[in-house]
Parts: sequence; C-alpha cells; structure tokens
Amino acid sequence: MVFEESVIWITGASSGIGEAIALALSQYKGVKLVLSARRADELQRVATQTGLPESDVLVLPLDMTDIDNLPAQVDVVRQRFGRIDYVFQNAGISQRSTVADTDFAVYRQLMEVNFFGVVALTKAVLPIMLAQKSGHFVVMSSVAGKLSTKQRSGYSASKHALHGFFDALRAEVYESGLRVTLVCPGYIRTAISLNALNAHGQTHGKMDDNQEKGMSPDEFAKRLLRAVSQEKEEVYIGGSEIYGIYLKRFFPGLLSRILRNRKGT
Repeated sequence: MVFEESVIWITGASSGIGEAIALALSQYKGVKLVLSARRADELQRVATQTGLPESDVLVLPLDMTDIDNLPAQVDVVRQRFGRIDYVFQNAGISQRSTVADTDFAVYRQLMEVNFFGVVALTKAVLPIMLAQKSGHFVVMSSVAGKLSTKQRSGYSASKHALHGFFDALRAEVYESGLRVTLVCPGYIRTAISLNALNAHGQTHGKMDDNQEKGMSPDEFAKRLLRAVSQEKEEVYIGGSEIYGIYLKRFFPGLLSRILRNRKGT
C-alpha cells in the first residue's frame, strides 16, 4: 500500500519497462503519475491505458540529454502536484559494438543518456524530497552494471557509474528520510536491443535471442514494485543470467572464462 496517494514520476514511460511500471502503479488508490519520455504520442497512449482521470496523470515529454531544461520540468511537476514521492528512472539506451570499432561519440551519447541525464534529474528533484523529508529514487541499472560483456563496453560503463553515484547518494540522504533502490534487470522482453546503438551511433535494429526469450515487462514490474515497497537497496530481476552477478563476486575467474567464450551479441 506504500504507493497509495503518492506522486510518482516515471521516465522512459512510453514503452517496455517504464510502460509496465506505469500500468502496475495505476492500480493503486489515489496515485498520481508523471509520464516522461521523448515521444508525446506514445506517452498519451500509456496515459489512456492507465485508466486514471486526466487530473491524475501528467504527460510530460522529456529529453534526458537536455540537462539545462530539467529544473524547469521539475517545477512543472511541483506546481501540478505539490510534491514528488517516487522517481522511477528508466530512460536509457544500449550498445552493440566492440571497443575497437566504436566511435567515441557513441560513448558520449551513452553516458549523456544513461548517466548524466539521470544524475541531472536526480539533482533537480533532490531539493524537493529533502524539504519533504521523504522520497524514493528507483534507478534502472542492469546486470551489465555489475559485470561487463562483449560489445557492451560503453553501456556497462554507464551502468557501473550509476552504482557509484547512487550508493554515495543513499548514504548521504538516508538520515533525511530518503531512499534509493538500484535495479539490475536481466533479460526482459523489451525493444532495448532493437534500439541499441551500433559502432557509428546508428540503430542496431535487431532483437537479441536472449531478449526475445526474456521475462515479460509485466512480471518484471510486479517484482520490482514488491522490492521497492520493501525499500530494498539493490535488486536483481531476471532469469539464470542473474547468477552471473554472484559468479562475479565469488568466482570472478570462472565468470571471466565464461564471458570470453560467449558469442558477442
């Protein structure tokens, strides 16, 4: 019941995990949702699917790389709902290219979307939550945020960076009543591989086999909300690929051999 009567901002809400989270949260009594992504038409579609009254849903198109504009967008939310209780940060982009082939501009783009945009929005929202003495940041990392695989160098780096930043933030704001949950999905059946960047920053355009066979976004959202309601600091959700995190921790040499021998897709 922790989500009832809460104001919840969801980025990346136009599809995949973000959309599934929005639909799951819409079932809670008195919830008010802020839906953000770049595609306004898709956000409106999700808003309609929630079945919530128009007064309880704010469709707020957002480009996470437009960092200078984020404080103004935060003010729009504050003026509409008066507070912000949860921020689910799902916006992100993946990669499918080797280090040798990848243009440096691709690394910059990955970091701008996956790390700097997330940090900038967090800093813009933070004063509101500190004044409230409550609030919860839910940040979408990845299994790739705990270990790195072939053709994901920039993506993994951006997700690793989230752990460094948000572990520090959690320690700083805990006594002020704020909470931070880092989420590491495994293979979830979304379009993330289709939209991934290739070596030259173009769309990869292919569905990975493992992604296609992954957990449904609806099941993922259900498990995630349970973990957030329990104020878990870090949560791993997926299939057998999740065990790679534990191999990295306890048997790093074994994991290294496995990853070296894996096909790089």
